[in-house]
Amino acid sequence: MVCGGFSCSKNALAALNVLYFIVALILIGVSAYSKVVSIIVSLSLVGGVIASGVFLMLIAIIGYVGAVKHHQVLLFFYMVILFLLFLFQFSIACACLAVNAEQRSYFANQAWTAASEKSLTAVQNKYDCCGYSDPIKFPHPSCVKLACCTGHNNTDPVCSPNFKPNETLTYNGICKPCESEMKEAIHTAFSSTGGVGLFFSFTEIIGVWITIRYRNQKDPRANPSSFL
Repeated sequence: MVCGGFSCSKNALAALNVLYFIVALILIGVSAYSKVVSIIVSLSLVGGVIASGVFLMLIAIIGYVGAVKHHQVLLFFYMVILFLLFLFQFSIACACLAVNAEQRSYFANQAWTAASEKSLTAVQNKYDCCGYSDPIKFPHPSCVKLACCTGHNNTDPVCSPNFKPNETLTYNGICKPCESEMKEAIHTAFSSTGGVGLFFSFTEIIGVWITIRYRNQKDPRANPSSFL
């Protein structure tokens, strides 16, 4: 078997689609983990990468069948859709990596304001933090049950059982605000998702190139007078 011949191209394309299936699982897993880590932050860009991962999984199945059967129609649609998926995934990955500190702060502020009390309580319990930043602008659930409040009911206002969400409070460092933790979680979500998406998007160009070459090759086992 000569590398670059029909059999080599067929096996390479089939193997590449098996890789795409695994890559799709990685993209979905990393993106889903990023959304879970963020807890209350609805990250539409991360959701876009999850969608592209699911789509890549379906395309990988089509590509594998087309490669094994040397099916011209399947290979044509596979090639076109894979290139469009590359453009979409590349754009989303770049957008994730381009999110700056100011935008992360905006996402965190909006998420805290829109979240339910149950979600805010989950954030406080996860990071052992109390409130967001300004208690007037960003009300929050009681922190009295947090580990950081243990034994400090009389020294930190937010740890008091009589705490009122709209009181003007000054944090004294016993229970830190959740702002920095949420911004870090958002940064992790965007950077991990964007990095993985950008890295694997370039493998899709390789798939397009192999498919173009493979479609224009003759199957040596077929009728020599027919061009597949």
